Amino acid sequence: MKILTLDFETYYDREYSLSKITMEDYIRNDLFETIGVGIKENDNEAVWFTGTHYEIKEFLHKYDWESGVLVAHNASFDAAILNWHFGISPFGVWDTLSMARAIDGVEVGNSLAKLADRYNLGVKGKEVLDALGKRRGDFTSRDLAQYGEYCKNDVELTYKLLHEFLPKVSPSELKIMDITTRMFSEPVLELDMLLLEQHLSEVKERKTQLLEAANAHKDILMSNPKFADLLLTMGVNPPTKLSPANGKETWAFAKSDAEFKELLEHPDERVQALVAARLGTKSTLEETRTERFINIAKRGNLPVPLRYYAAHTGRWGGDDKLNLQNLPARGTNALKNSILAPEGHVIIDADSSQIEARVLAWLAGQDDLVEAFAKGEDVYKIMASSIYSKPINEINKQERFVGKTTILGSGYGMGAEKFQAQLRGFNTEVPLAECTRIIDVYRKTYPMIPQLWKQAGRCLDAMIRGVVNPIGVQPQALSMDSENGFVLPNGYFLTYRDLRKNGTEYVYKARTGYTRIYGGKAVENLCQAVARCVIGEQMIRMSQKYRVVLTVHDAVACVVREAEAEQAQRYIEECMRWTPEWATGLPLNCESGIGKNYGEC
Repeated sequence: MKILTLDFETYYDREYSLSKITMEDYIRNDLFETIGVGIKENDNEAVWFTGTHYEIKEFLHKYDWESGVLVAHNASFDAAILNWHFGISPFGVWDTLSMARAIDGVEVGNSLAKLADRYNLGVKGKEVLDALGKRRGDFTSRDLAQYGEYCKNDVELTYKLLHEFLPKVSPSELKIMDITTRMFSEPVLELDMLLLEQHLSEVKERKTQLLEAANAHKDILMSNPKFADLLLTMGVNPPTKLSPANGKETWAFAKSDAEFKELLEHPDERVQALVAARLGTKSTLEETRTERFINIAKRGNLPVPLRYYAAHTGRWGGDDKLNLQNLPARGTNALKNSILAPEGHVIIDADSSQIEARVLAWLAGQDDLVEAFAKGEDVYKIMASSIYSKPINEINKQERFVGKTTILGSGYGMGAEKFQAQLRGFNTEVPLAECTRIIDVYRKTYPMIPQLWKQAGRCLDAMIRGVVNPIGVQPQALSMDSENGFVLPNGYFLTYRDLRKNGTEYVYKARTGYTRIYGGKAVENLCQAVARCVIGEQMIRMSQKYRVVLTVHDAVACVVREAEAEQAQRYIEECMRWTPEWATGLPLNCESGIGKNYGEC
């Protein structure tokens, strides 16, 4: 297997740049031009090549990509150029930026320049700044040679990073990285242009109607108290912050307030429209996203931009200004319905059932709950039976719903007030005293789960002291390292950077500053991280037979030939019920659907 470390240098200007437009638009744009490419085969010295498009294509095709692994920093970019412009699909794709996220954490800067400095590998040059607005023909031969030296240095730095990271990355994670990158660089999903254009027209008209119906005049939009009251009438608790001027609590309605901007993605379109109007933006999220889908459809298939190890827990995240992780519920949304399988194919979407609740019970050693999951029993009715002191066969639909909300929501130490708010969000009003009783019943029914919270809290204290504390009852899946925190099944660490005690609370340094952490929250992080490890390995098994095109939370979507849809569905469900060797005894299940478009699945 050959290691082919590569870096493209491309034309950019003040408006046409990755800081102004998406990566997909940049690479597919009519303005795109490859200035040159640096490449290093195994340990050989990096070389630079510049020429016309056809000369560069001929140069690249001299390398053995069929058995070669592409290595790049932000490999989605280079792999897409390689595929879309030069028709090359390498045997494998590894990304040092993705490796850095997993190994160094998502909270720190992982640019090539910062990593080179962090690992004392050398200094990244700045010649790229001199290339602003310059086509290949605008460079002198001397300038091109200097640019080539800059590019070769980037290639050498990337290769050095690879050798820093490779011993810390398992073969399974390399494969997951490869699958994730190809979702973008080798797209197969198509888009329904007519449906999208119709949807955009309807969204714009509906936004106007919603604002009129909400009586959202300018005086209301610009008045903090009136705007807060308007949000409350729609069931939204207005976000607040401490004023930097006087330290008092005030409304958090500014463009810089993250919690307020998150309301742009609220499931209620009225809220989206109001927040967009307040922020002075011309479009709601739905409009912007639909317009982006339309523009992508004009250029070709849908590249799925996902960041490998985007979250602290290792989960994937949306990227390239197209967050496919938070599309509205399936079957009801035009955006999902617009995502099509290619001709003669269908999409199979398989969703892991209650995987976090299952992982929680398994890690905690709550054997009766694990057994109930394994037998396929209705754990929501079992919970409701304990809550209402009634036989399982007498539990009604509403009681089962409360049992479901309890199982899925109370596993990480949630208190009664938050539980009450969660039920209210589902249009179920329960008195606070009753919520307190339900939470107490849950903790007494499954006592090993609160014990796991306490154990995780002791682990936080142990991390500060640099010692080891046991965590859970599955040491082959989860353990502690005295220096790096929790050890996950994939060999990565779940680390709380600069963990310290602030009075009686634990805090750690996240992207936005110091964040509170406690036993229940740490257990939530661990369950999500372990679930992600399971789904990643299941995805690998699926990819051995079928093309994986998307993963959203605990679901994986594949494209298969229509003629073998039923056979493929059985295999994909088998994969989603399969447990890795380290997860023996973890009962898994799934639901799946088949459709010509993603919304039908």
